[in-house]
Amino acid sequence: MKKILVISGKGGTGKTFMTASLAVLAKNKVMVDCDVDAANLYLLLHPDIKKAEVFKGGWEAEINQDKCIQCEKCLKACRFEAIKVIKDKKGCAEKIVIDPFSCEGCGACRYACPVGAVELKEKESGKWFISDTKYGPFVFAKLGIAAENSGKLVSKIKEEAHKIAKMHKCDYIIIDGPPGIGCPVIASMSGVDIALVVTEPTLSGISDMQRVIQVAEHFGVETKVVINKYDINIENSEDIEKICGEKSIEVIGKIPFSERIVQSVVKQLPFAEFSNDSITGDIGKLWERIK
Repeated sequence: MKKILVISGKGGTGKTFMTASLAVLAKNKVMVDCDVDAANLYLLLHPDIKKAEVFKGGWEAEINQDKCIQCEKCLKACRFEAIKVIKDKKGCAEKIVIDPFSCEGCGACRYACPVGAVELKEKESGKWFISDTKYGPFVFAKLGIAAENSGKLVSKIKEEAHKIAKMHKCDYIIIDGPPGIGCPVIASMSGVDIALVVTEPTLSGISDMQRVIQVAEHFGVETKVVINKYDINIENSEDIEKICGEKSIEVIGKIPFSERIVQSVVKQLPFAEFSNDSITGDIGKLWERIK
């Protein structure tokens, strides 16, 4: 079983467009969208959800008002200014509450409370889904607004995808990774066989490509590069090839800019299914080189 991660270093390079096309071309595979902060691969794959589960990835504090003696020791212990004093019309303290959006779940307030009025509870951080599509099984997730622990959620859905792939004896797991180089990217990269970096010939695209390649090198993951929209700046595309050449990283494909790619997104279809033109042929050659 080969695990292929599609990453970009930054958003907007065409990572999901590429992943969706590979989902059409690859046979006997499972797809995973590890961009849990802003999942969008499902828009192209149109999943039929078979299972939905709540993800609890953190803690939040809550004050039991029946026990609280309003000593305000929790207020002094909180470094995140998440604890507020609600006052009545006369300006006297009426109750002490915790703002769930500011609470980091560290538990300092719980230890500071002399009467045990503060309780730590697991909070719902998002949901993850197992689904079927016309292209095969698909696992994805949606992190809640302002929720944290996206790395844990990424690890969870990768684990579920691996179970499905093992059960169905799949040849590939194709992973749509998150942008950037943070915790979700590292969690996505763990245990993969190859990282396919989709970049674009812009200064920010080149800079972020170099950063994500460094992450892949750190974890010993084989890396290959695709230059999307290469013809919008030929000079920058040549610079990308030069940078990759110096690192002995293969540039396995160059995709030209095309308005038809935009049209395929508007139609909510993977490009490899939407069109059978030369770009689809380029993607097909790219997939053969990955295999």
